[in-house]
Amino acid sequence: MKYLLWLLKAALFFTLFAFALNNQQDATVHFFFGTQWRAPLVLVVLTAFAAGLATGVLGMVPRWWKHRIAARHAPQQATAPVPAAGSPSPVVDSQPPHGI
Repeated sequence: MKYLLWLLKAALFFTLFAFALNNQQDATVHFFFGTQWRAPLVLVVLTAFAAGLATGVLGMVPRWWKHRIAARHAPQQATAPVPAAGSPSPVVDSQPPHGI
């Protein structure tokens, strides 16, 4: 399994490397107010991917904070006590749950 994972990583790396080698032409990105940016196409694609990733992470931060605060203030769940040796075992319902 470990070798299969390394093979998958190597295939992904070489695919992205070939993509970068095939897209070295200059691309022009036009912004507002007449500003523009000239860079290799692979750099433009990488920048757009990184900007999308950062936007997604920043969009999730408030929800992560909300869940962390809720988990911090939630009451701790107690586990059921383990019966001592020699004590009677708990009664188990013989009925299967619905839908099974």
